[in-house]
Amino acid sequence: MSAPPQAAPARPAGYGRVLAVPEFRAVFAAHVLSMLGVIVSEVALSVLVYDRTGSPLLSALTFALGFLPYALGGTLLAPVADRFPARRVLVTCDLVCAAGAAAMAAPGTGIGALLALRCCLAVVSPVFAGTRMATLADVLGDGDLFVLGRSLLRIVAQSALLVGYGLGGLLLTAVSPRHALLITVGTFLASAALLRLGTRRRPARAHDRTGTPPGLRPLLTRPRVRLLLLLFWVPAAFSVVPEALAAPYADALGSDSAGLGLLMCALPVGTVAGELFAGARLRPATRERVALPLLSLSLLPYLGWALHPGLAVSLLLLLVSGAGSAYTLGLDQWFVRAVPEELRGRAMTLLSAGLMTVQGVGMALAGVAAQAVGVRTAVAGAGALGTLCCCGLALAARGTGRRPKRETELTGI
Repeated sequence: MSAPPQAAPARPAGYGRVLAVPEFRAVFAAHVLSMLGVIVSEVALSVLVYDRTGSPLLSALTFALGFLPYALGGTLLAPVADRFPARRVLVTCDLVCAAGAAAMAAPGTGIGALLALRCCLAVVSPVFAGTRMATLADVLGDGDLFVLGRSLLRIVAQSALLVGYGLGGLLLTAVSPRHALLITVGTFLASAALLRLGTRRRPARAHDRTGTPPGLRPLLTRPRVRLLLLLFWVPAAFSVVPEALAAPYADALGSDSAGLGLLMCALPVGTVAGELFAGARLRPATRERVALPLLSLSLLPYLGWALHPGLAVSLLLLLVSGAGSAYTLGLDQWFVRAVPEELRGRAMTLLSAGLMTVQGVGMALAGVAAQAVGVRTAVAGAGALGTLCCCGLALAARGTGRRPKRETELTGI
C-alpha cells in the first residue's frame, strides 16, 4: 500500500522547490528533449510521406497513428513499467525511439515501413510516459512535490503544442525531412543519456516473488482506481472537440489562418495559465478541495457556442475552459495515493495510454457529429453531455467520503 498522505505544508511548495531537486532536473530536461523529438518527427514524417505520395490522406494518417497504438501499448506493455528497473525502461524506450527515427531517415525506406515505424514509436510512448510519471514519485515522493513535478511536465507538453509544430515547420525550411528525422535521433539519444547519468538506479517495483499478478487486473479490480481513471479520461474526451473542429469553425466565422491559429492556441494557453496559477498560488489542500467543482464546470463554457459567438468570445470561452483543467493537480494527488507502489508504473502507463486514446476517439466523434449537426451544435453538445458526465463522476467521487475515515485518508477523496 502507498504511504499515508503527507501533512500539507503551511504554504505552497512552488515550482522552484521542484526544480531544486537534481534528479528531477534531469527528468525534466529529458522530457523537453523527447518532446522535441516527437514533434519534429511527426512534422518531418508527415511532410516526407506527402512528398513521396502526394496523398493528403496518408499524410494525415501519420498523425492519426500517433494516437491509435496508444491503447495497444498501454494495455499490453503496462506491466513492463513495474517489472523492470525504471531507469532501464526509460533509457530503453528512448533508444528504441532513436532507432526507429534512424530507420525512418534511411534512404529507400518505403511508405509502409514508415507508417509501421510510426506505429512502433507510438506503442512505446505510453510505457515511457507511465514509467516517467511513476519515477517522479520515487524522486519527489508522493506528496505535493510530485503533483507540481507532474504539472510542470504537462505544462511543457501544452507549451509544445503552442510552439513545437511552428518550430518544426521552420526547421523544414532549412533542412530536408530526412535530415530533420536525424535531428530527432540526436534528441532521443540525449534524453537517454540524461536519464542514464542523471537519475539513480532503483530496483523494480514489482517482482515475481511479490505475488503481484501480471497484467492490469490487480489495478482495475480496485473501484477507487477505476473511478479516478474515469475522472481523468472523460473530460479529456470532450475537451478536444473545439480543437478537432477548429478549421471548419474558423471557416464558418470567416477567419483567416491567423484566426485558426488563435483557436488552436487558446485552449492550451488557458490550460498552462490555470496550472501555473494553481501550482504556484494555491495550497495543496485547496487544490484538492476545488478539484471536483472545477471538473464539473470545466466544459460548461462550450455551451456558449450555441449562441453563435464571434472569434473574440470564442477565444475567451476556450481560455476559461482551459484554465478549469487545473483540477488535474488535485486528481494527481488522489491517484498517487490510491495506487499501491508496486502497481504505480502500470497505473501511470494505463492513465497515459487512456488519455491519448480517448482524445483520438473524441476527435473522430467530433467530426462525425459536426458532419451531422454542424460545428457549433457539436461543440455545444459536447459541452452539455460532457458537463453531465463530469457532474455524475464528481458526485460518485464525493460519495466516497462516506466510507471509513482510514480509507478516505488513503485516497484523499
